[in-house]
Amino acid sequence: MSTIRVLVVDDSVVIRRLVSDVLAADPAIEVVGTAVNGRAAQAKAQQLRPDLITMDIEMPEMNGIEAVRALRASGSRVPIIMFSTLTERGAAATLDALSAGASDYVTKPANVGSVGRSMEQVREALIPRIKSLVPRPAGPAGRRTTPEAGRHLPAAAAPAAPVRLREPATPPPAGHRLLVIGSSTGGPEALTTLLGALPPLPVPVAIVQHMPPLFTRQFASRLDRMCPFPVREAEAGQVMAPGTVTIAPGDFHLTVVARGTDLMTKLDQGPAENFCRPAVDVLFRSAASLLGAQTLGLVLTGMGHDGRDGSRALVSAGASVLAQDEASSVVWGMPGAVARAGLAEQLLPVPALAQEIVRRLTSDAGPRARVAALAHGAAR
Repeated sequence: MSTIRVLVVDDSVVIRRLVSDVLAADPAIEVVGTAVNGRAAQAKAQQLRPDLITMDIEMPEMNGIEAVRALRASGSRVPIIMFSTLTERGAAATLDALSAGASDYVTKPANVGSVGRSMEQVREALIPRIKSLVPRPAGPAGRRTTPEAGRHLPAAAAPAAPVRLREPATPPPAGHRLLVIGSSTGGPEALTTLLGALPPLPVPVAIVQHMPPLFTRQFASRLDRMCPFPVREAEAGQVMAPGTVTIAPGDFHLTVVARGTDLMTKLDQGPAENFCRPAVDVLFRSAASLLGAQTLGLVLTGMGHDGRDGSRALVSAGASVLAQDEASSVVWGMPGAVARAGLAEQLLPVPALAQEIVRRLTSDAGPRARVAALAHGAAR
């Protein structure tokens, strides 16, 4: 089987060399070229036809955001992973790049103390994303081969189990009280589309999007400016009111607790789950435990299987779970894991998910709940 052909774009010779060395050490990946800025990247992309591009943001002549826009305008659909800095400016620029059509991002190593540690960080962050965004055909027994000495490598994913949709759960007699959403790779674009298509809802919305600190705050602020209802990064002890959206902050798990009749946010830095903090499973489990069938769950595009076990807890408690379909997902890891486990009632593209959410949540809401949600949105 062929290797994954990668073009590395960065104005720093040190970073180009570091990334190239990390990728070249993996026999499933081939670095087919490098470029020093976005303009050179355009020419190299046309000449080399890579399977994926890694793209720096700050570069002379044409920066990474401009390069992404130009590549997408030319019709290129090649996956692009941005290299970002873990700063406010880096977070804002990364979100601009994702809006322009980048597929995912990784943060550059900072204050790690050694080249070896820098390479390890890049390897851990970058290679799984490359293999998720460019899946290789699987050979016999779910293994794929590469031309190099006939070596066998684990397939990017185990042979897919069949999708099994679940029979719709009985709507809760007292109606839904909470919508919980989990997403990762491709999630910012999916969430932007989803929330942009929703009216103020009669229930609060809690979201886990896999992002580091600073990024979640920037993302929440952008959504808040775009949506006709409040979107905020969670703080400990906030009331989760109908018609509001709360996003878990980077490096903190978000759970839902009760104070009287109010739903409240709780944050903690417990162990990472599925290598993630925040983790979708943590949020979903807390909703299942507290509200059971009065929760509606949604799993969007993302790498890995975070959200699968939390969805199982929701279904066991009588709740319904929806998931994004494969065709519209950047990576069908998380929603695919939910679907193959037989936990999803429907698999839909994002616009149809928005319609289904509105149908489910407004059909069981009493007039008072609808008025409260609309008033919340109008009070912004």
